[in-house]
Amino acid sequence: MNHEKKTPLIRLAKRDGMEGWKVWCIRCGSILFALLLGALVMALAGANPVTAYGTMISGALGKKSAIRQTVKIAVPLLGCALAIAPCFKMRFWNIGAEGQITAGAIAASYFALFWANRLPSPVLLAVMGVAGALAGGLWALIPAFFKAKWNTNETLFTLMMNYIVIGVVRWLQGGPWEGRKGSQIIPQFDEAACLPRVLGVHCGWIIVLVLVVFMHVYMNHTKHGYEIAVIGDSINTARYAGMNVGRVMMRTMFLSGAISGVVGFIVASGANNTLYDGVAGGVGFTSITVAWLSQLNAFAMVGISGLLAVLSKGAETLQTRMAVPTSISDIITGILLFCMLGCEFFINYKLIFRGAGRKEARHE
Repeated sequence: MNHEKKTPLIRLAKRDGMEGWKVWCIRCGSILFALLLGALVMALAGANPVTAYGTMISGALGKKSAIRQTVKIAVPLLGCALAIAPCFKMRFWNIGAEGQITAGAIAASYFALFWANRLPSPVLLAVMGVAGALAGGLWALIPAFFKAKWNTNETLFTLMMNYIVIGVVRWLQGGPWEGRKGSQIIPQFDEAACLPRVLGVHCGWIIVLVLVVFMHVYMNHTKHGYEIAVIGDSINTARYAGMNVGRVMMRTMFLSGAISGVVGFIVASGANNTLYDGVAGGVGFTSITVAWLSQLNAFAMVGISGLLAVLSKGAETLQTRMAVPTSISDIITGILLFCMLGCEFFINYKLIFRGAGRKEARHE
């Protein structure tokens, strides 16, 4: 009886490497495939795909006012993706950026509401930004400390902390910071506490672009960035090299939370000019996609966050102009993200069919 183990029909193997032009061909191909699938969805919904795509692009980029709105959507996405990138490179799964943004917004809002008449506007805004960074950093430091000290599950810890800080905002809305009695609304900020506009958009976009350069240098050209990369590759190697892994984790999470807190300040002071429980707006979760699609590259995040902002703004226009349900737009966005993430599989792995290895050996 033959007990030889049969070779599987299809095997999965890690690629040693792929030429750059092939990588970009696969990525561009995945986008085109996603657009074709999206066109099919639009056709099934009764809309002309060509007209629909044109409407989305014109709705996001067709006018100056539309471009400004698109930039407003992209700014927090980009800022938050920059925040979580060092954590993910370290294999510390920070799912709490939503809460860290909210914590930063709370701290910034305190000074906006109660110090607006005590400080000049530039000083007030600087204090709000620093307060937001400290609050976000300290909020992120809590799960990092528990992870370093008792090896707790950071995914669940950071996720649950989101709901705690959102609950704090709801309490403030209906309690100490409530404007008109029974309104459950925090008053609008004084003009001195609102970020000034540059080219028609709040200057938060400048702050975020500065952070892009800072994070690129920090991640790739500093000792801290090197330590993050080593821990991400192997904690045991990092310990063998004499690194204090717990300290690096806490330092990195504080930085991540601080940047998220600055994003909270930008959103509260630049976009909303007030505080409410949905101040983060789901950015903390969407930015995870931005970070992964960009391969944790700070400059690539600019393009990815811009693309998602165009899709988001274009989807709103599609609904108003062509009466296409928002759900259809969400499906198209989901297809695009799925295809863009899926293409990374083909970049990093290859499928080997039974007999392919023997054929290659014969040719050699």
